[in-house]
Amino acid sequence: MAGVELRQLRYFLAVAEELNFGRAAERLLIAGPSLSQQIKALERDLGVRLFDRDRRSVSLTPAGAALLPHTRALVERADDLKRRAGLLSGSQPVRLGYVNWLPPDLAARTAAVAHLHIDAWVAPSHTQAARVADGSLDIAVCWIRAEDLKRLGLRARLIGADRLYAVSAGADSSDVRVQDTNVLLDDDTTSWASWNVYAQQLSQDTGARAVRISDGGITGPAFFDHVRRCRRPVVNSPKGQTTPLPPDLVRRPLIAPKVYWTWSVVWRGNKERAGVQAVVDALTDGVGDLGIHAPDAWLPGGDLYKR
Repeated sequence: MAGVELRQLRYFLAVAEELNFGRAAERLLIAGPSLSQQIKALERDLGVRLFDRDRRSVSLTPAGAALLPHTRALVERADDLKRRAGLLSGSQPVRLGYVNWLPPDLAARTAAVAHLHIDAWVAPSHTQAARVADGSLDIAVCWIRAEDLKRLGLRARLIGADRLYAVSAGADSSDVRVQDTNVLLDDDTTSWASWNVYAQQLSQDTGARAVRISDGGITGPAFFDHVRRCRRPVVNSPKGQTTPLPPDLVRRPLIAPKVYWTWSVVWRGNKERAGVQAVVDALTDGVGDLGIHAPDAWLPGGDLYKR
């Protein structure tokens, strides 16, 4: 076995698929006698005969037939290893931007397919999508509407979803209907353009009361102050999903409907480097429905995944 070469295994596959040494040699771009010698050397190294051959026909022996699927799997794994190594060696890093959320297993998913550089500039969804479009980033994880995807010439796949909740003062942590909540819209449209579009539609669709603010209180201490001043629970934005609550405030699940915010990985629609596509594939492999298509789920109109 020590003398077996990957090249010889490829020769074995070609002959097994063609069952003709002449055609296999043409396919492999080598001389017929050389191919025959390599097969004989492989048989000698393996200690089994792989083919029965006479002047008229070539057929696999029982041993050859038994080894064929294992050989094919080995060659495919070698090809995959070469592809992954090609992505890693000397390739430019794939630049990824985000808003505030990334998959918790990001490093594990992408380590084998590309050098991933996470951009330090954390910016709103519309900004990150625009940066992908102008080439400042290769990919971004953000919320994006179908119309913006088309306008910017981007492509997208679902990568995650947050189920939003409300925050209220006091000890009552029971479910709350969306129509019984407030949802904040900030006058700073540069920072909060995506959220304002989302929140405005949530208000229109569900009856949640839209409240305009001008202090950046969509998240952080200012948000908590708004909650304390309001008599109604306040819808929490995706940027505040993982922020610990002060002890005087509680989280309350939203119902009727359940409110979801989707996260997409976006990239340019024109031909991209192999590393970019490899990262996209790795990040979205196995991502399921995430609850966003349940009968009681809500997504805004224009959301890429709204049915």
